[in-house]
Amino acid sequence: MKFEYIFLLILMASCGTKETEKVEKSRITTAAQNHSYANTDAIHTKHLHLELEVDFKLEQLRGVARHKMENHGANEAIFDINGLKINKVTTGTKSNEVDANFALGDLKDPILGQALTVAITENTNQVNIYYETTSESEALDWLDSALTSSKNKPFLYTQGQAILTRTWIPIQDAPSNRITYSADLKVPSDLMAVMSASNPTKKNPEGIYHFEMNQPIPCYLIALAVGDLVYGDLGNHTGVYCEPELLKASMYEFEDLPNMMEAAEKLYGKYAWEQYDLLILPYSFPFGGMENPRLTFANPTLLAGDRSLVSVIAHELAHSWSGNLVTNETWNDFWLNEGFTVYFENRIMEEIIGKRGADNLALVEFFELEEEMERIKTSKNPEDGHLFLNLKGRNPDDGMTDVAYVKGAFFLKTLEAAVGREKMDVFLASYFNHFKFTSVSTEDFVNYLNQELLKKYAIDFNYEEWIYHTGIPDNCLKIESQSFEEVKDMAKSFAAGKDIFSGTVSKNKKEVSEPLNREQYSVQEWLTFIRHLPEDLESNKMKSLDDKLHFTTWTNAEIQFEWYMKAISSNYTAVNPYLKSFLGKVGRRKFILPLYKVLYENEVSRQNALDWFNEFKGNYHAVSSNSIAAVLGL
Repeated sequence: MKFEYIFLLILMASCGTKETEKVEKSRITTAAQNHSYANTDAIHTKHLHLELEVDFKLEQLRGVARHKMENHGANEAIFDINGLKINKVTTGTKSNEVDANFALGDLKDPILGQALTVAITENTNQVNIYYETTSESEALDWLDSALTSSKNKPFLYTQGQAILTRTWIPIQDAPSNRITYSADLKVPSDLMAVMSASNPTKKNPEGIYHFEMNQPIPCYLIALAVGDLVYGDLGNHTGVYCEPELLKASMYEFEDLPNMMEAAEKLYGKYAWEQYDLLILPYSFPFGGMENPRLTFANPTLLAGDRSLVSVIAHELAHSWSGNLVTNETWNDFWLNEGFTVYFENRIMEEIIGKRGADNLALVEFFELEEEMERIKTSKNPEDGHLFLNLKGRNPDDGMTDVAYVKGAFFLKTLEAAVGREKMDVFLASYFNHFKFTSVSTEDFVNYLNQELLKKYAIDFNYEEWIYHTGIPDNCLKIESQSFEEVKDMAKSFAAGKDIFSGTVSKNKKEVSEPLNREQYSVQEWLTFIRHLPEDLESNKMKSLDDKLHFTTWTNAEIQFEWYMKAISSNYTAVNPYLKSFLGKVGRRKFILPLYKVLYENEVSRQNALDWFNEFKGNYHAVSSNSIAAVLGL
């Protein structure tokens, strides 16, 4: 707006040249380090209260964000916005509001969005921003009823990580800025609203809901969903929200959640968030899970029917300590969230399914890490093989690779092997307790590691090559699995022309006289088998496997993904109707991004990639569709 631009010039002039340079330098530094324009050193939100109406007809949220702030003498408050329409800004409490001048950054950065600068006095401690979302609010996924389980009621959910919360709330959107929040929402009376906060378990006939999150959280963890939801209590302060059609399957699949909670608390201390529930979202959700406090958002691809994919839930539960309780200070430190969580997840699964099963899960992840490292090595950013990253000028989503997750976890596994599990557990428990409800940097962690573990016990461990160098260090812990070696050999034998379906098969160093069938191996072992088949296996051999083992129609999403990847590279086109159906239904980026990439890179299937994406892109969250569009050159 012309007025806002003129106001900004007046504001800058009134500050004086030195002050202007100081403010601009502060903004640039903050934006580079935290992917945020917010001047949180000068003034920052302590508590946010939202008053919003959810309008499915217009696909819009509208209302006010009330920021109660701690002011250190600032004469302006800067917020992050992206894709929002700002209607007005006031200062003061609700009963005593005064209009405030505001200005939008004149240029919209494609990654960061815009700065919203509000003129205040050094005594201002309340800023109220009246706004509405737009079609450019990428955190919001408005789903037509056709994309839900009920097929007759719409659905809305948000996905804020990494820097998309600013697309549905005007906020100081840096992970170092921890706040409490509350909300009053008005939604259609036949739908239920839930948030990453205290939640109802039944619908309000008037469609009015109030929420409280009393523990301080980073802004990316503010989350909202609205849909035709019911609740099932699993016990031990855990439960599941989902559409009614999914309740029975969800209650069965996640039956072990109370035991996971018990195992987690036994390891690293009491759960700090009172209640832990799952929300099973529609298939467009771009991740397997999102660790929103008190309410993990989960993808329905986890409903495998055999509880074989519940390690994702163990992962999201572990985030209640690593990530939510202790958060990465900047997105360069993202590994502090995810590496610790994968390590913790594996310890929980060891309690639930035993060490052999947990080791197999870790091995599958390690294979994925090795593949990721090869890709990164030849990419334009080979330094992304470090744990501590430099994401200046880049989308923080670029750091969400297997390096942060799996290299981070194997760093901790290798450290555990060097110091002993007992010392490691004491160290991690003290780390979570010492830094609880704060955001920490990699430097903070290194200092604490040296002080509380390495120097304390005179342990020589080269953490620098893990954190600041690329690749997988030579001292990385090696996990061995006899069953994985068996299925690898079986894949090689089959590719070489051996009949693996009849007669005897090798199982745990014994010859078993039974035809090969799916039940003989776990999901993780079959994933390993598929991965070790040649990339260009002959179509007749692919068909033979399919006839005997029915990989194409197996309803386990992890198996489907690996099999479809192999089918595309082998030009096994018999899977195409099933592959197309999968891409039309599932929006989980882990699966669909690599599938589209391989489809597009293969001349035979390139047109399918373009046609199918054009047909299905409306089914995907922006997190997925933007990533796919990039690899398709769109």
